[in-house]
Order: sequence, then C-alpha cells, then structure tokens
Amino acid sequence: MYNLNQFIVDTPSRCHRLSCGDSLFTVYNCRLDDKFADLWSHINYIIYVAEGRKIWHTAHGSYDLQAGSCVFIRRGAAIVEQFLDTEFCFYLFFVSDEFICEVLKTKSTALHVSEKKYHPVIPIESSDAVHSFFKSMLPYFNAIDAPDQSLLKLKFSELILTLADNKANEELLCYFCMLLHAPQSVSLKAVMEDNFCFNLKMEDFAKLSYRSLSAFKRDFVQVYNTSPGKWLMNKRLDHARQLLTITGKSVRDTAFESGFESASHFSRAFRKQFGFSPSSLKRELNILS
Repeated sequence: MYNLNQFIVDTPSRCHRLSCGDSLFTVYNCRLDDKFADLWSHINYIIYVAEGRKIWHTAHGSYDLQAGSCVFIRRGAAIVEQFLDTEFCFYLFFVSDEFICEVLKTKSTALHVSEKKYHPVIPIESSDAVHSFFKSMLPYFNAIDAPDQSLLKLKFSELILTLADNKANEELLCYFCMLLHAPQSVSLKAVMEDNFCFNLKMEDFAKLSYRSLSAFKRDFVQVYNTSPGKWLMNKRLDHARQLLTITGKSVRDTAFESGFESASHFSRAFRKQFGFSPSSLKRELNILS
C-alpha cells in the first residue's frame, strides 16, 4: 500500500497543488495503470469530484464517487477501484485533526451536536456553498504566483467552517464533536477496527494512531491483552472465513480483501488456524448449496 499524502508530496510534477503547513490542497488529474489501487493516508482528506468516477472500498462499505460528489475520508486505508476509460479530476484537501479542532474553536456559534455514527468515508451534502467554495479555488491554482500562506489558511478554515455550519452533515458533525472532546486522536481501537483488513505495516498503524512504534505496541497490549501481530492475524482470518462463507468469494480475492500479502500465505495461515484449507471450505459449501 502507498501513502497517498506522501505520494503527492514526493511527486510534485504529478499534480497542481497549493500547500499550507501540514495541510495540502491540490487539483489532481491522474490515470493509474491498475484497476485497483491500495492506498492509505495518515491525514484526513476531503475529495470533491469535478469529473469521472472512482469507488472507495473500506472495511465498512463502498462509496461510489462521481461528478459532484464530496466526501470526508478519515485517516486510514482503502482500496480504490478505478475506471480507466475516463479521466478523473478532483479537488483534494488534506487536513489534520489538530487543524480541524483549531478552526472549530474559532466558531462563534456552538457546533450542532449529533449522535450519528461516523464511518471511514463520510458523505458531505453537495450544497451550493460547497460547490461555490471549490469553484472559488480555481483562480488561485491558475495564478502565476502562489497565494500568500495566510490567505491559504483562511481558505482552508473557510471550508471547515462551511461544512461545520450545515446541520445536514450530521455524520461529519458527529466526528467533529468527537475531535473536540478527544482531540488527541481517534482511539487506537477505532484505528484497528477500521483498518485491520488492509495490508498495512506495523509502523503504519502506529502513525495512524499518532504514536511511536514502541508506544503503539505498549498501548496495544494494554487495550487488547495480546500483541498487535497476533490480534491482526486472528482478526483477518475470522474476516476471511466470513467472506468465504457468506459471500462465496474466491480464495485469491478473500486473501486480498483480508490484508494478506499473497494467497499462499493466507492458505497456510488459514489451515494452521482452523485445521482445514480455505479451498476445502469452499468445496464443502458448494456441496451443501
């Protein structure tokens, strides 16, 4: 998996971008060679689709993004399905939890409290205010000289306040409320439950949870009473067994969607855990059906 934020930072020639501190705003046109791309980001990002279509697949569901779609994607991993016959053009806005809290604390009216559960990908109402905001960014991208950093920060703040001021963004407001009450980060548990089925390194999980690797391992044992490696293996195998049983997916697809590096590694681990191979489980299910 590759880090989307780091990829854009490291390849400036691939996109037209404007940056301000740790937040990065960019217009990005890209046709990748693979139909499926595994990516993650240690910083939240907002996507507004101007043209084309992609599907973000997460552990909690899939999100079909087409022209006019706007979503807030919490830091974490996803599998992106691409449609290579069309160009995909979108505005991409990286924003940290800390910046969101900083902006929300300047809000003159109280944030609307919501109890709605939030997911890794949070839909945003495509209001006139949202459309107008992204259109207002075009002159800055087309300018010969980059805008002043203070002006960019104001534009970033404007977007957060615009989203926070719309009560229809109930799921996003729930996430914002959580940040204000727990500004250190989403809990370690949430990071693991949202991302266990992706082939992330232990260092990546640590970065997602805003911890050093040693602190991540120490805190993980305190929360789960086992090591991250053992927990991940058991969680992924249970998820894989459910996929094979309920969805009827192939062994190869199941391995891929459960975070394993290869089908052979998955089959060995599955047999060791359950005493039979994933292929034999599929044959048994086919006979019963």
